[in-house]
Amino acid sequence: MGTPPLRRYFDHNAGTTLWPEVQAHLEEGYRAELGNPSSVHSAGRAARKRLDAARERVAQVLGCLPREIVFTASGSEGAATAVLGILGARAEPARARLVTSALEHPCVLGAAKRVEQAGGQVVRLRPGAEGRVSAEAVIAALEPGTTLCSLMAVNNETGVVQPVREVALECVKRDIPVHTDAVQAMGKVAASLRDLPVDALSLSAHKLGGPPGIGALYLRRGVELWGLVPGHQEGGRRGGTPNVVMAEALALALERSVATADAESARLTALRDRLEREVCARLPGTVVHGAGAPRVANTSSLGFSGVDGEALLIALDLEGLCVSTGAACASGTLEPSHVLLAMGKTSAEAHGTIRVSLGRTSAEVDVDALIEALVRLVPRAVER
Repeated sequence: MGTPPLRRYFDHNAGTTLWPEVQAHLEEGYRAELGNPSSVHSAGRAARKRLDAARERVAQVLGCLPREIVFTASGSEGAATAVLGILGARAEPARARLVTSALEHPCVLGAAKRVEQAGGQVVRLRPGAEGRVSAEAVIAALEPGTTLCSLMAVNNETGVVQPVREVALECVKRDIPVHTDAVQAMGKVAASLRDLPVDALSLSAHKLGGPPGIGALYLRRGVELWGLVPGHQEGGRRGGTPNVVMAEALALALERSVATADAESARLTALRDRLEREVCARLPGTVVHGAGAPRVANTSSLGFSGVDGEALLIALDLEGLCVSTGAACASGTLEPSHVLLAMGKTSAEAHGTIRVSLGRTSAEVDVDALIEALVRLVPRAVER
């Protein structure tokens, strides 16, 4: 048996490395006796105090009130709750009108499909060739009777930043609530609610160096929500016993990610640019999807003409290099990326694309190893 290859991880948009402080917290968090935060005895009151402190920490980072934070089990739950919950509280199903984009995460696209199944109307705006939705197009779609606008902050496949602030400012003028899926934006771009006038914002811990299984939904005070899970917890907005230890882990990961965001963005921009520059120079015909639009620093969507992306992913994995062919939630399927198709790419172009997403543990030596592997393996992955 040979020595297994050193693993180099390039899929941080799917889930990134735990902060050491978060790892230590999780190891210690469940050792002490922990009561139910809804119980009135001393153990329950102690748990409630810890949960309230975690909520205050998340609110402090986001720039909102603690009571505007709802803990969820994931970013997907938070986004679906925002879309279906706000629509359900504002309109009869057949009267609902949702404006969104064709780029959204499957949790929002799935919620949109349910709106249509109930007789409501959904407007899905397509992006330009570089993967950015036009703010003007979104604003033009905000016709009278629009119940909600939902627009992701950063696309998970291309890293392209969407015009949420411009759209939100117009929504405020028209009294239309707006939700943004900020799962891929938090800790990468400025997302303070002091400057971003959205009514709902969803995020997830495991994109921030926290554990999977915990997320948060900001819901502006006064915005009505029809809770998808009935119950008295989280102010009646999300039933179920809150996970105190995980809420604390989310707060810690969020604090650390936002505090280091500027320095990390500069470092990852240099690594991403090095990757794209070398690959494009040494593999002529390589396309960087979204390169002409504003992007977050860590994400690169690389298209190789005539290449079987799945075969390339497997070949890279055998050498210890972990990349993605798109969103992690689409892993295991042969369907082309809905994001790339919405950008006007062909099915073949979408199938020939890999996503490289860098993170806190990414180093120049890792990027160099990936460059050399791509130069060797891409020609072998061309479909004949």
